[in-house]
Amino acid sequence: MTSSRSETAYQRAAAAFRNPTLDLLHGRYAPFVVTALSLVFTVDRPAVAVADAHVEVGEIADELRGAGYDEGERRVPAGGGRDICRYWVRVGWLVPQIEDAQEVYRLSAQAVGALEIAGRTGGGRARVSRSRVRTLLDSVDQLTQDAETDPNVRIARLTAERAEIDAEIDRLMRGEVEPVDDEQLLEEAENVLHLSRELPADFSRVAESIQAMQRDVVAELRRDIRPTGDVLREYLHRGQHIMQQTPEGRAFVGALGLIGDPEHIDQLTVQVHDLLAQPFSRLLAADQRGELHAIAKRVEQGVADVLTAQRRASHVVTAQVRTHDPVRDREVDELLREVMSGMQTWMSSSRAADRVEPLRSLPAAGIGHLRQTLSDPRPPRTPEPLALGDADAEFLDADTRDWGGPMYDELEAYVSALDGAFDLGDAFTGASNRRPVDLVGLLEIAHRNGMTDGGDVSIVEALRPDGTRRRFAFGSVTARTVKDADDD
Repeated sequence: MTSSRSETAYQRAAAAFRNPTLDLLHGRYAPFVVTALSLVFTVDRPAVAVADAHVEVGEIADELRGAGYDEGERRVPAGGGRDICRYWVRVGWLVPQIEDAQEVYRLSAQAVGALEIAGRTGGGRARVSRSRVRTLLDSVDQLTQDAETDPNVRIARLTAERAEIDAEIDRLMRGEVEPVDDEQLLEEAENVLHLSRELPADFSRVAESIQAMQRDVVAELRRDIRPTGDVLREYLHRGQHIMQQTPEGRAFVGALGLIGDPEHIDQLTVQVHDLLAQPFSRLLAADQRGELHAIAKRVEQGVADVLTAQRRASHVVTAQVRTHDPVRDREVDELLREVMSGMQTWMSSSRAADRVEPLRSLPAAGIGHLRQTLSDPRPPRTPEPLALGDADAEFLDADTRDWGGPMYDELEAYVSALDGAFDLGDAFTGASNRRPVDLVGLLEIAHRNGMTDGGDVSIVEALRPDGTRRRFAFGSVTARTVKDADDD
């Protein structure tokens, strides 16, 4: 029985020491890690650009090495800032994220907790104070009240509290004010600081739990082979209610009613400002005054980080669902597995100096000439030429002929009957066919036989088959008859 209890306790302790928080504090370079993280990441600067973090961590390491903190127990890790930060990412102390199209580092919840433990252990007095005991008693009393289901008991407790409040009001109205000792106020301020130091780690744990939920949802979605409609309904619901999917998220939703209201944050800021103006605040150290002044900002930043993580997770899950393609995802997974298998095979037989020539372009497929059409749309032979001036051609409808093109036969016969050169405008006026198209045909015949442009303007009136008239103006033309053209 004793062995089993000991073994269980040992396994629990071993699991605790595998937590990144204790690993950070117990590690070989723990003092340097705590120093660098506390200098780079502050309340006013929770996120740091990756390039800036590499430079700053490298400068801190160089300064400590130059001061002799690289020998014996005072150790500084080897390498530059980039190598150190990449190791911290690998062990879970830093979390890389994309914010505003820029890659940044944020402290993980474990790193925030480790810094809080180190700061509390090395910077303050750990003592049993009246304020801490009162905080515990108030918490137990509040828990008891919340758990009570008997209305009579609740009424009796509230009546007693009201009697105490009325008695306190009466004493104050009589001028019986008992000032609180500065030492007691200092203890209570230290208790407030102690409670506030735990908030960043709590907020970080909520944000990381949401991110872990997001990764699980996306991983399950990639493995899902159900119909897209079922997947869409389920995962969109989970994406919209992702805050309720984790214990930390549900706890944060309950606390958000107290700290998420901007009016509460403003009230907290005013209260802290008033406290710093009290005489007892002079007993606080400079760093304690700074922490007390930054409480409201720390709470506001923590709420913003959690809500940002929630929006990002919902966006990622929703986008993944919209682009969900099980067949494509399986193809990508198979391709990645083939690549990893090929890499392992190559690594087992390669040497350190071997190089792999990268594939700079995809090879072209030799497919030859593809058939472009199923049949040749061209006719087997050209059509017969149209016969010009076919005397046997007849129109089915006289009206169709009236609205057709120029009557070349009649126009040529009319021009041939004229004597010598003639004015085209006068010739059109004396013709029997005076449609607009016949004017065009007469101009064509004159151009074919030879014509001379004049400097005047000829105006003629054409008559359409429906009886409407139109006037046309053109440069005067003197034409020759067909007989004159043949003589030339």
